[in-house]
Amino acid sequence: MRLCASLIVVAALALATPAIAEHAWAPVLTIDADSAKSLIERGERVEPLDLRSPVEFESGRLPGARSLPLADLPDRVDEVPRRGVVVLYCGCPRDRLVRAYQFLRGRRHTNVFVLEGDIDGWRGRGYALER
Repeated sequence: MRLCASLIVVAALALATPAIAEHAWAPVLTIDADSAKSLIERGERVEPLDLRSPVEFESGRLPGARSLPLADLPDRVDEVPRRGVVVLYCGCPRDRLVRAYQFLRGRRHTNVFVLEGDIDGWRGRGYALER
């Protein structure tokens, strides 16, 4: 059963077709809003990780998101899931989001992706936010 569930997640990731965005300092795996929403709707294990402040988190977040403010990430890194697809977004300058991504990848979190267009890209597609 566990093997079957793993194969489903691998297949879902293949269908999500995350992109690799090249930056001068490192490649960053990204996922677009449509692919992230599709994975969520299919019931795949998707863990949106909202790196904004608690106030911003309460104002609206991706479905199923958990709050882990960017400043707290180093002290709370063990709370970041190692299974499923972790989708990072923060509404912050892209370089800060990329640093958070690189921090997690450096701690062997190989399942992290940056949401293309951040939360504004999600809203721009007309997708609902949880409150």
